[in-house]
Amino acid sequence: MADVIPFKKPKASDKHRGKTLCKSGFHKWEVVKGNPFDVKQGKMVTRYRCRRCGATRTEAK
Repeated sequence: MADVIPFKKPKASDKHRGKTLCKSGFHKWEVVKGNPFDVKQGKMVTRYRCRRCGATRTEAK
């Protein structure tokens, strides 16, 4: 038998879950494990990743 495909349209709340806050600049940053060293700057770099959308940012200390 073939797989059954749902023809139901996803709700807007399910489709955009967690994205509206990030688009407005309200990311939920978490520290990514590991201590990368930036050779060009000669500093330790902390990497952050947004829990909701997966965007990344770095911060040199």
